[in-house]
Amino acid sequence: MQMNDLTVAVSGATGYAGGEVLRLLSTHPTVNVTTVCGHSSVGETLGKHQPHLPRYADLVVQDSTAEVLAGHDIVVLALPHGQSGAIAAELAETSPDTLIVDLAADHRLISAEAWEQFYGSAHQGTWTYGLPEMLRADGTKQREALKDTKRIAVPGCNVTAVTLGLAPILKDGLIAPAGLNAVLANGVSGAGKALKPHLTAAEILGDASPYGTGGTHRHVPEIEQNLNGVLGEDAANGPTRISFTPTLVPMSRGILATLTADPGPQAPQTADGSLDETAIIGALQRSFAEAYADEPFVRLLPAGQWPRTSATTGSNVAQIQFTVDERASKVLVVVALDNLVRGTAGQAIQSIHLALGLEETTALPLEGVAP
Repeated sequence: MQMNDLTVAVSGATGYAGGEVLRLLSTHPTVNVTTVCGHSSVGETLGKHQPHLPRYADLVVQDSTAEVLAGHDIVVLALPHGQSGAIAAELAETSPDTLIVDLAADHRLISAEAWEQFYGSAHQGTWTYGLPEMLRADGTKQREALKDTKRIAVPGCNVTAVTLGLAPILKDGLIAPAGLNAVLANGVSGAGKALKPHLTAAEILGDASPYGTGGTHRHVPEIEQNLNGVLGEDAANGPTRISFTPTLVPMSRGILATLTADPGPQAPQTADGSLDETAIIGALQRSFAEAYADEPFVRLLPAGQWPRTSATTGSNVAQIQFTVDERASKVLVVVALDNLVRGTAGQAIQSIHLALGLEETTALPLEGVAP
């Protein structure tokens, strides 16, 4: 394969997720972004909306239609939830060999019932899930399913953090599937680029507020689907239950996920039946090491060092640390990642590489940006 053999079109190129895809692809040795699409920005140059991307500044934004997107080797749909399904269906007819990557939620869920409950529209079908490091019940990882696929559904950013943090130790029986708890601090870029009053500087600076509370957030069924899957259980009706509370905080990007769980059936106990803190720490360490030791984009931190969102900014690496709260009999896991890179665009490009037989790590940054 020669340099720039593969043509790429990005729909939703003026938004945060689309812009991050373009930033990461700007130094890619194999792909060539030839088309950028939008809606209200049609006819304007991309540089007006993404001034940090000089390589693509002179590209003119075209309308996001199947006709414009057809014929490319790769199409990335960075559209709001509910909008990619119709375009993808048209592309399936006109460009069946095109690799289509959906950054929205339209094709993530296996259960049509769960989709309709949480999104309130018709289910658009299920695509290959784009989280390469995700464990599966048979001991393999999701990257095996991504090889040779033509349709990729990129996970939610919060879902990525929770899945990476809990799947290995759930599979090994070190935590119980019911009673899981996740509280996440989220940067405002996760809400998209459209102007919203509660995201203006006057509102968000000096403030923190929860949203999607009480089991209503749309990432709940996706998280439970992933964790049920690692147990070999039904996606929507398995034993996993999670209380999930995202919180908006005044940072532009990043996720810090604090995850707690009850000990599972394989958690070591002392002779009197209480939690054996020393033994379970060792078991947790082995579980995470076995799952991620060879994964360049998931890093288990050294003992005593805790994840920080600032350390992951601009990076495709998720940081993980854990401990045990013996007094409360809880397992604690903390995960930090950049919601726009590791949580969206970075793992989209990882998945593209796998689907096309390219080196998985190409053009994806391990290093973050500091300060």
